[in-house]
Amino acid sequence: MDVCWRLIPASRNSYAALYAACEREGFILRPVSSPQGDVTCYSLNSLSLPRYLPEIRDAPCMTIVGGPHATACHREMVKIADYVVVGEGEFTLPALLLAIREGGKIPPGVATGDVFSPPASSVRLDAYPPFTTMKGYIEISRGCPHSCTYCQTPRIFGRGMRHRSIPAIVTAARKFRDARFVTPNALAYGSDGKTPRLEKVRALLASLRKPGQNIYLGTFPSEVRPEWVTHQALEMITTYCSNTRLHFGAQSGSDRVLSLLERGHSVEDVIRAVELTLEAGLTPVVDFIVGIPGESDEDQAMTAELIRWTSARGQVHVHRFLPLPGTPLAGTSPRPLLPGLERMLGSLALKGKVTGTWRNPTQRFF
Repeated sequence: MDVCWRLIPASRNSYAALYAACEREGFILRPVSSPQGDVTCYSLNSLSLPRYLPEIRDAPCMTIVGGPHATACHREMVKIADYVVVGEGEFTLPALLLAIREGGKIPPGVATGDVFSPPASSVRLDAYPPFTTMKGYIEISRGCPHSCTYCQTPRIFGRGMRHRSIPAIVTAARKFRDARFVTPNALAYGSDGKTPRLEKVRALLASLRKPGQNIYLGTFPSEVRPEWVTHQALEMITTYCSNTRLHFGAQSGSDRVLSLLERGHSVEDVIRAVELTLEAGLTPVVDFIVGIPGESDEDQAMTAELIRWTSARGQVHVHRFLPLPGTPLAGTSPRPLLPGLERMLGSLALKGKVTGTWRNPTQRFF
């Protein structure tokens, strides 16, 4: 059976992980730029979806769709695709391909027509390599105990954190000169995501250390949470890693809005994280969301002031609020930006202090 993978820039890391999982079961996901073969697989988020819907609908072959949007909206997607993988795909996708080839029973975690049986279990990360032939970032942790109302992560992967073992991470990292990692919070490695276990992070970094290899932890795509930035954490990063930056999310300059978002940290935590990062000799890179539903003019002005303050000390990344399906804020709309905020962002962008897409959020996916 000829199984293809539709190449989409935003799903490169999913391709690497699922290629490895399917390869072990004898299926090679051949990369293609249009639907081909017997089966073509897609991984879609809500922004990439509109671009690929027409070709999925008109595909000359069988189609399988997974990814964040498919997980949140499988009832919608079964009207377009033949099969929809809901949730994690490492076990489900190879099992589905086997069922298609052999004419067997469709496994749990797959929606088709009006039939859907939820996934029977979660993926144990060590059961699958992070990549094989098709390389990607190394996923070291999955799941998040926090409940940020705009985020799909805990809704897709659960609130319990799962971690890849140190030996498995080291084995994968040795295939790179520059090793980078995927995790919801790099400093939460080895922990429940609520209480730091920095001895676990230190053990990981110490094991990864090797002449000629650069380790990047706390930079994209392994950002950290601001309240986890401490002297001890920064000492570990500066000792073992090649980072010159530390990336974390502020999201808002208003404590009221942070509470509405259920972020679990304060504005003061963000300010402290910026100051500690600078003291450690690293550049803070701080994420903000603008146009959050429910924020007032005063809240937005507070965010503008925190962006201004942060940009004088580090880098700022801004993006416009995007309502994602399956989250508490699904179905809401971005709040208009104050003219003063838009002018300030444009001015700071010209100075190289701000990056991002605060007008059209889809630009970062194409």
